[in-house]
Amino acid sequence: MAKPNKKGPTKTVDVICCRCKTLLFKYRKGGKGALVKCFKERISRDFTQQACICPECQTVFAREVLVRGTPAYKIIGGKAIAK
Repeated sequence: MAKPNKKGPTKTVDVICCRCKTLLFKYRKGGKGALVKCFKERISRDFTQQACICPECQTVFAREVLVRGTPAYKIIGGKAIAK
């Protein structure tokens, strides 16, 4: 399989915690579908202190994985959304 496009889309979305509505990061998302995974190279601004943990309520919202050989965060269902 091909690697994701490095430059990626220009449209950014806010990824927020579903529990406390805290801004987690700004992400360059492509397409209209739900937020399933976030490639680390497409995160434009990261507001978390620890990877995959909400800074406000300490909820684990994702897991670190490799997708097509590229590091990414796999979002746990219902823990974070894109607005």
